[in-house]
Amino acid sequence: MSNRESYMFWRLAFSLISEHGYRIIQLFENQRELWLEKLENKHAPIIRLLQGNFDWSNALQRDIEHATHNGESVRKQLNRHDLQVVSIYISELPPVDEYEYRFSKPFLHPEGKTTVHSFLLAKELYEQGFESLKNKVYLDLSFPIKDEYNETEVESLKRETVEFAVNRVKTERAILSNGKPLFTYVFMFIQLAIFLWMQLHGGSTNTSTLIKYGAKVNQLIYEGEWWRFITPVFLHIGFLHLVMNTLALYYLGIAVERIYGNSRFPFIYLFAGFTGVIASFLFSTHLSAGASGAIFGCFGALLYFGIMYPKLFFRTMGWNVIIVLILNLMFGFSASGIDNAGHLGGLAGGFLAAGIVHFPKAKKPLLQLLFLVISAGVIWGSLTYGFSASGQALDEDSSIMLAQDYIKQEKFDQAYDVLNNYKKNSTEPTERIYFLLSYVEMKKDMLSEAKENLQKAIKLDPKFHEAYFKLALINLEQNDLQQAKSNAEMAAKLKPNQKEYTDLVSEISQHLKSSGEGE
Repeated sequence: MSNRESYMFWRLAFSLISEHGYRIIQLFENQRELWLEKLENKHAPIIRLLQGNFDWSNALQRDIEHATHNGESVRKQLNRHDLQVVSIYISELPPVDEYEYRFSKPFLHPEGKTTVHSFLLAKELYEQGFESLKNKVYLDLSFPIKDEYNETEVESLKRETVEFAVNRVKTERAILSNGKPLFTYVFMFIQLAIFLWMQLHGGSTNTSTLIKYGAKVNQLIYEGEWWRFITPVFLHIGFLHLVMNTLALYYLGIAVERIYGNSRFPFIYLFAGFTGVIASFLFSTHLSAGASGAIFGCFGALLYFGIMYPKLFFRTMGWNVIIVLILNLMFGFSASGIDNAGHLGGLAGGFLAAGIVHFPKAKKPLLQLLFLVISAGVIWGSLTYGFSASGQALDEDSSIMLAQDYIKQEKFDQAYDVLNNYKKNSTEPTERIYFLLSYVEMKKDMLSEAKENLQKAIKLDPKFHEAYFKLALINLEQNDLQQAKSNAEMAAKLKPNQKEYTDLVSEISQHLKSSGEGE
């Protein structure tokens, strides 16, 4: 075997590894047989290089069969449904007998899942062999071939090829191992500790507890409680919510922290949580809490990694990340009660944050500055719109929820402000707003205003028995006994089993009798 065939062997290997993204999966001890795989493309064939002479075509056939059996073992190891192997023979001369029919058709493994396509590169057949290869693998692997090569050229090329392959593996491992997970566990501990604290101080599903410890409530943010743009990230509503987000943080957080390092991960996570809450603030008026936005930010950071290192991304985690992300988004849009705005805001925030910090030991100042400017512009624009008059969307359920929480704390002035503000700015307040506002006004001794709002509630819902009852109490307080009796009787008629109503009717009747008005 001349140095020319050895040079060709390593020249092909170097081209496939350095130019076309192939990786060594097997190099035999004799260093004359090499198996290569393109991991980021599952449909690309496995390429086998073999340097050797075959004097007779039957010996060549035995090797083709041997390659097929080896290919089947590789297929099982890679867990592929089927496998295409391109076997390239690099020989000094072709077999002396008829051999062409050995290459005319692919050889199929008896189990029918591994197919070997064989090609010959031999003296006076180089051009034909390279052209056949190009038609099969869609790669131009041809190169000028000299008649003679010395051993130094061969050894130099072999060393360069192996070093390139090894260095690529080391570089990829370095990119994927920039830090051991630390803050992932810190954030997990924080959210677990806060959950336990909330359980012991009112319950994690209790609205008052959630509001007290920092859930996102738009009205309170409007009032200046800006810390609610970050505190919701550490709160969870119920045990299942906590478990799901903690598991997601464990798997995604570790991957992101390993890629971006310990110093960058907290920024990515918290920035994504922040942008997730901003998006929820803009597009959802409901109370919300949870680390979902920050967790979707981890998806965003992984997508940024995929754009910067597409081959490595798809070789290691790509399709798994994309499929899980799509499933999560589909579930979010198909299920009720899920803050999809927060999820999408966190996804975008994680992507932007990753662009701002980039990767350790791989700074790109201009690109990072661009991401910083874009992020600042998006946040400034979002907050400006959110706090503008047109951006302050009013939601009845949220207003009632917040007012009820103030009432529980006997903060009647704050409850009055929330309800009265909604009443003034809403085009069509419902009977619930009027009724709750009247309750607060009664507590503030604003009986005339309460009476007016109760009458509006009854007008909207003539069967609102509680409104009739409260109106009867105001009538009684104002010594309007006849009207009080009429309203109390209406409440009792609408809900005859309510003892409180019938007792009030009896009480008013007694007052009327004692005053002589009931006769």
